[in-house]
Amino acid sequence: MAADQRPLSEVQFLTVAEVASVMRVSKMTVYRLVHSGHLPAIRVGRSFRVPENAVHEYLRDSYVGVETA
Repeated sequence: MAADQRPLSEVQFLTVAEVASVMRVSKMTVYRLVHSGHLPAIRVGRSFRVPENAVHEYLRDSYVGVETA
């Protein structure tokens, strides 16, 4: 097991609505990210669950910082 991975019993999963709230976007935007593969998720019945650390990683990787000269 890699150092950045935790056992599934310790992973916190978020609903699409919770991810949308954290990211301050619509649920449709979250669905698009999941379906495009940009945001990993698991399917539980007809709904999706997204690992909380995946949301934070996506936001960290998508951050657009201001470069200084």
